[in-house]
Amino acid sequence: MKKTSTRLADGRELFYYDSRDDAVRDAVDERPLDPISTSSEVRRDPLLGDSVAIASHRQGRTYHPPADECPLCPSRDGRLSEIPAAEYEVAVFENRFPSLAGDSGRCEVVCFTSDHDASFADLTEEQAALVLEAWTDRTAELAELPQVEQVFCFENRGAEIGVTLGHPHGQIYGYPFVTPRTELMLNSAAAHRETTGRNLFEDVVERELSEGARVVLRGEHWVAFVPYAAHWPYEVHLYPLRRTQDLRGLDDAARTEFPQIYLELLRRFDRIFGDAQPLTPYISAWHQAPFRDARRSDFGLHLELFTIRRTPGKLKFLAGSESGMSVFINDVPPEAAAERLREVASR
Repeated sequence: MKKTSTRLADGRELFYYDSRDDAVRDAVDERPLDPISTSSEVRRDPLLGDSVAIASHRQGRTYHPPADECPLCPSRDGRLSEIPAAEYEVAVFENRFPSLAGDSGRCEVVCFTSDHDASFADLTEEQAALVLEAWTDRTAELAELPQVEQVFCFENRGAEIGVTLGHPHGQIYGYPFVTPRTELMLNSAAAHRETTGRNLFEDVVERELSEGARVVLRGEHWVAFVPYAAHWPYEVHLYPLRRTQDLRGLDDAARTEFPQIYLELLRRFDRIFGDAQPLTPYISAWHQAPFRDARRSDFGLHLELFTIRRTPGKLKFLAGSESGMSVFINDVPPEAAAERLREVASR
């Protein structure tokens, strides 16, 4: 992998990731942009003890532009975008409309491919491997920033999820605190260690492998399963079989196999509801350990993939119980979801 760093016209950083060492990335951003001005602020809720990012500048962010005005496509034919190059493999840049900025963290955009009409599932294994390298590199670099406590790499796909740019891309958040969801996991892992002397994440994987009913896909180095208490109608967790705390800890064998497993999983998601349905909307989220938390060593890196679609033409809405009390009600038994995801395997 070759990494090339540059800056956009307003001073934001941009990084190109290429599979070829001889790739040349010398295009200059020629747009007349003013320096970025953000108003991101993190406020703590005194009742719940969690944090909320207040970012009023995001009201003016780009919203469903036509394809010929996509800011994530390469700059070509006289049209200038966020990416100055006329073509690229993977590009990462600081978000122009960040939820977190300055002392409040950092937000980056990850463009998986220059092909506007593709999706992650359309990538080759080599392309997916390059995205994994980019996620890992950004995790390593953001870990060095004093204001970043935790890195979250994720992809939102589909208008139903709230995506405002159709180009295949994801985001990376560098949070200035440990997120509430991770805090719950860390507390559960600590309690499990205290009670059993064992690691919670390893025991979860062992249980799923032993029972087998919820396993969707297994390789030599990864396993994908629907969790026992899945919150979403179709939800899959992907774990490396050798536990590590974050993406930096994956060994070469796991990195090599990841594209095969992950691409197959995404393609199955697109077949869950039949060919007559549009592509399945989903959120794909890497859960990594916070960098400076004393409980870090007990964490288990994993990816959580889920869709808000519960059946053809129907969405799972977070209504009273879910939104008001954080108690999920799932209409699809996890074992049935796993069986369906096994049925739609590639042949």
